[in-house]
Amino acid sequence: MKIASYQFNRLEFSGSLGDLGTLIPLSLALIIICQLSATTVFLMIGIFYLSCGFFYKLPIPVQPLKVVSAIAIAFPAKITLPVLAASGLTFGVILLLLSLTGLINWIAKFFSKPIVRGIQLGLGLILISKGIGFVLKPELLIEQTGVINSFWGISANLLLGIIGGIVTLILISNKRFPAALIIVIGGLMVGLFTRSLSVMDFNFGPTPIQLYIPSFNDFSIALIFLVIPQVPLTLGNAVIGTVDTCQSLFKKEEATKKVTNINLSLSMGIINIITGFLGGMPMCHGAGGLAAHYRFGARTGGSNLMIGTVFLVIALGFGSIGLVLFSSIPNAVLGILLLFAGLELAVLIRDIKEKNDLFITILIAGIGFVTTNMGIAFFIGIIVTHLIKWKKVVL
Repeated sequence: MKIASYQFNRLEFSGSLGDLGTLIPLSLALIIICQLSATTVFLMIGIFYLSCGFFYKLPIPVQPLKVVSAIAIAFPAKITLPVLAASGLTFGVILLLLSLTGLINWIAKFFSKPIVRGIQLGLGLILISKGIGFVLKPELLIEQTGVINSFWGISANLLLGIIGGIVTLILISNKRFPAALIIVIGGLMVGLFTRSLSVMDFNFGPTPIQLYIPSFNDFSIALIFLVIPQVPLTLGNAVIGTVDTCQSLFKKEEATKKVTNINLSLSMGIINIITGFLGGMPMCHGAGGLAAHYRFGARTGGSNLMIGTVFLVIALGFGSIGLVLFSSIPNAVLGILLLFAGLELAVLIRDIKEKNDLFITILIAGIGFVTTNMGIAFFIGIIVTHLIKWKKVVL
């Protein structure tokens, strides 16, 4: 599969929107609930996307650190801005050390193909479940808590999800009318119309950006409550899982030579240190995000450059308006993006043929799906794998 370094067309742009189902809900929640600067969040997302596009020349995704984000959103009183900044700095330093010392390659040896496929399948099932959850929400928009729009007794969000799902199925391989582009633009129009543009507060220009120097206490809270729970998921999904998914989708050729454990750890380490000092959203890559970009048409780094530029322009020129626009994307649209991304990731298990390997894959996926903790699933998978080999069990 020979791939051009950069392509700039409708299909690439459609693919660049494929991971918004993960990126937008968590980033908006961090901005609204945890009081992060919208400009800082969107600016760093844009810079990360652009740098990945220039370096990897493939649609390498940019995502929030999910465990960190979820805990910060759930406990905003305890996880303050300085604590979030400390988590980014700590996480960045750890990833840099793993990359520069080469330890990440030693760790990768524990991730056999069945274990990696199990993590991918588990994440795929989680994305599918989250996607369906977004479609079934009674509220049309993220911020409309308790506000239900309905037609003929059916919530507008569910109706939009059904229509959007059908449109996506019809257009999923259409190069002239890319699926993600159509449903995101259509959904955005519905969302803006529902919110009524006349009552929105439009403020041009960036929101304030601040420098953070966390205290020792901030670092200790970040390490215990945020960083340690996040590390196993990041190593399994954002590093090893992303490398494997990239090679599965783009094959082991010239195009994928830069997508290595060391490089992914290095790029995440650098961006999180910068983001930490600015009090932004801690970020990572991710196998699910890569599957999402690919599923909706992205094949080159051009998709990264396009979506990165969009975030950059919104951050610097339309900080507050960007928050309005992104929060106007309906829940159902975000759900559809998550659903199809999950399906793309889940089907990667098709190359697992041996029954023992399939057992490990499904075990890890099941534990990860039920607990939503891929770190726990990974460690159980390693233990069971060695027990099966030690006892020479044939399933």
